[in-house]
Amino acid sequence: MRGAGLRFGELAELRRRDVDLRAEVVRVERAVVRVTGETSVGDPKSEAGRRTVAIPPHLIPILEAHLEEFVLPGRDALLFSAVKSPTDQVHPNTVYRHWNRARAATGRPDLRIHDLRHTGAVLAAQTGATLAELMARIGHSTPQAALRYQHAARGRDAEIAAKLSELGGY
Repeated sequence: MRGAGLRFGELAELRRRDVDLRAEVVRVERAVVRVTGETSVGDPKSEAGRRTVAIPPHLIPILEAHLEEFVLPGRDALLFSAVKSPTDQVHPNTVYRHWNRARAATGRPDLRIHDLRHTGAVLAAQTGATLAELMARIGHSTPQAALRYQHAARGRDAEIAAKLSELGGY
């Protein structure tokens, strides 16, 4: 869910109960980490990582279809489960196998999974989100971390200038 800017461990631990399609939000309350092959579910990376994130409306139908087709019934069902075990979180190798194919197809072997989070955060910043709003959305506890996503994008300055003209009297 690039549009939500979740970390991989947060995404891998999402359960049906964490998604409220009527309110169009996802609640991030846990994350999974993998150390030497063992999985451990715990709190998100920081206290700020525990958050409720609005889902971009255009993703709701895709999420509805995913829940219907790929997610077991029940509040504790994982949104993204392991191929051979619907009660285990998706293995990073599974994600990387598909990710590597997608990178090759687009001619962008340089892209990392984390770039999806980065893109979601940059796009959120480009909507005009304040630093505090961006921090809350992506689960950062310090402005320095969130500022990484507010770098200038090519052509954005001209867009800002045009918006200033719309304000008038400037």
